[in-house]
Amino acid sequence: MKNICIVTATRAEYGLLKPVIKKLSRDSEFVIKLVVTGMHLSPEFGLTYQEIENDNIEIDKKIEILLSADSASSVSKTMGLAMMGFGDYFSENHFDAVILLGDRYEILSIACTAMNAQIPIIHLHGGETTEGAIDEAVRHAVTKMSYLHLTSTEEYRKRVIQMGESPERVFCVGALGVENAIHTQFISKNTLETDLNFKLDGPFAVVTFHPVTLENNSAETQIRELLAALEYFPDWKFIITKSNADKEGRIINTLLDNYAMYHKNVRIYDSLGMVRYLSALKYCNMVIGNSSSGIIEAPTFKIPTINIGDRQKGRIKAQSIIDSIPDKNSIIKAMQTADSMMRQGAFKNVINPYGDGNTSEKIIHIIKRVFCDSEVNMKKIFYDIWR
Repeated sequence: MKNICIVTATRAEYGLLKPVIKKLSRDSEFVIKLVVTGMHLSPEFGLTYQEIENDNIEIDKKIEILLSADSASSVSKTMGLAMMGFGDYFSENHFDAVILLGDRYEILSIACTAMNAQIPIIHLHGGETTEGAIDEAVRHAVTKMSYLHLTSTEEYRKRVIQMGESPERVFCVGALGVENAIHTQFISKNTLETDLNFKLDGPFAVVTFHPVTLENNSAETQIRELLAALEYFPDWKFIITKSNADKEGRIINTLLDNYAMYHKNVRIYDSLGMVRYLSALKYCNMVIGNSSSGIIEAPTFKIPTINIGDRQKGRIKAQSIIDSIPDKNSIIKAMQTADSMMRQGAFKNVINPYGDGNTSEKIIHIIKRVFCDSEVNMKKIFYDIWR
């Protein structure tokens, strides 16, 4: 049996990892230990570890790392706390591999501690590019520390190989978000309204906006422009989920709370949970903001995404993605265009480039092949693409 550690630090990350966690936990060849950290343990961000417990998934360890601030200094201190906490945890447990997803700063710290402990890293969603966010550098750094790479598209698989990783350890499996979008048991619209205490009569949009972390002091200006654009649509309803614990994220969340106090057509949520979030996407008219879910999950529902600013710049995009600069008039125009195209059925034949919805099965099959059926050699050779 192989001992596998899986780490989750955010609500979105857990939603993506959930099918992998459940399937690996049921497999007799693995012992799974789930570690919960970061925003999951913060009252400010909804104590979302409770969603994991409600799913009857056992949490092996909760590691507190998050500071109640979002300055560059506090982010660095959070990373330091993550290294200390996970350094102790990895020294106290034997793992054959650790599964890490994505590109957040705490994941970089955890990858460093796993590397120091000589634990092979299985990395999901490598090779992607998000030119507006520090996540870009974090993601590629984690790639170079990882042993097994499971990418969401073939282009991203090639990019990981371009970074010197051996093709024998790089596989395109698609995006777990697409699998969730296809296979989740959605709740009805009436149940969603009851759960949210929000009547969704008429058109509505799902909105998520995060700081563009490679821009200095832009969060307040950009969220004000977005909210000014929403003001132009008083007959619409807006379900808004709060920003992550990124630098300047709390600025956004404070402005969202203040805006909702004076706008009855708006509701703000710390976290919707995966089922309610995906159900909202199923019934909404569009997604607005700069979250990766607007790029990866939303096209599966044949709805448009208004992608604002540079946070997701560089990602592969379906034809349903409409880019906008973070300016009120540009956002209004994009929303009007998307609404008109939606009414005309322009997105009915949109193809999602992030896979066929069978990602978790592919992941488990590859993990078995690499870790159960062959020897792991941590001495990686840099693969030159011109060979």
